[in-house]
Amino acid sequence: MADGLYDTDILAWSETQADLLARIARGQRVNGVDWGNVVEEIADVGLSELNAVISFLRQGMLHLIKMHISPDSLALDHWRDEIGTFLDDADQRFAPSMRQRIDMDDIWRRAITRARKTQAGNPNVTTLPAVCPWTLDDLLAGDADALLAALSLTNPASHP
Repeated sequence: MADGLYDTDILAWSETQADLLARIARGQRVNGVDWGNVVEEIADVGLSELNAVISFLRQGMLHLIKMHISPDSLALDHWRDEIGTFLDDADQRFAPSMRQRIDMDDIWRRAITRARKTQAGNPNVTTLPAVCPWTLDDLLAGDADALLAALSLTNPASHP
């Protein structure tokens, strides 16, 4: 189906394609399925979900880092709320097949890089461990207090 709808109105295109595929599933013979783009979109759905989970994990880590390096900040309650939201969203969208594709150390390195940019004036930002202090399951459990405790244990000197 080369009518350009895919490029001009993705919502209308997806509704049309879903209708055509549903009709095929009911045994009807139809024309007009945009097979190339349908296949591409189906492949992209899983990748998009994986990227969303990784993003939520990275954002949760970043807020945990902020709480760890600035324990007296007035934003502490806000960061704790954000951690809960990000990690709940990661847990909700997580699928078992993602486990082997999630590189916790890579996500951690990206969170640290972001923290170093946004918290450059904070001397504690240099005390963060080089490897991720949590497992994927730790983060998906979403217990901010336990996550912070584990982070503090990796560098007890940063908080006397």
